[in-house]
This record gives sequence, structure tokens and C-alpha cells, in this order.
Amino acid sequence: QVRLEESGGGLVEPGGSLRLSCAASGGLFSIYTMGWYRQAPGKERELVARIFDNGNTNYVDSVKGRFTISRDNAKTTVWLQMNNLKPDDTGVYYCNAAKVLSVHWGQGTQVTVSS
Repeated sequence: QVRLEESGGGLVEPGGSLRLSCAASGGLFSIYTMGWYRQAPGKERELVARIFDNGNTNYVDSVKGRFTISRDNAKTTVWLQMNNLKPDDTGVYYCNAAKVLSVHWGQGTQVTVSS
């Protein structure tokens, strides 16, 4: 059973930065596509960024140039570096691990961007 534990959320002012971490255990981390999703109040959960087992990445348009996803298979950890944060980035951020017929979620970490 894959377990995912997020950390690094918090309150930050617009223009600030945060780095989210997701530590994985219980599975063969290197073969999973790892992703970060977020859910704002009253909205559906959306994909923010993901990184494939070969290192390729993709991002939702609204975060391109500001967010960077990375992974270290030896440390079974994935990160989301978030720069130039905006109030619209506020939400609960969830870590996701996916492969064929297998999807796992973390419990989420709150990110609030407000002055």
C-alpha cells in the first residue's frame, strides 16, 4: 500500500514562495507518475503539475514559469517549488501517485496566499 505524506504548506503573502514536499513509502516509487493537485474552496480538484517516471513534466497554464515539480527516486520524494504566489493559488494541495490500475492520494496540505 502506497502512503503519501505532504508537508510545507502555510500562509504566504502574494509574491512569496513555498516549497511543498511529498514523501512516499510502500511502493516502487520510480515507476509512478507523481503529481500535485489543488482544490480551492467551491471548486473542483485540478491538476497543477506532474512528473513522469522518465522525468518529463507538464503544468497547468496558470502556473507555468512560476512552479517547478521535481523528484528524487532514491529519496522517494517529490517537491513542488512555488514562486511568485498569487491569491488564486490558494487551496489544499494534494500529492498523487499513479500508474496503470493504481492511484494514491495524500491527505493534503493547505496553502493560503493572502496579504
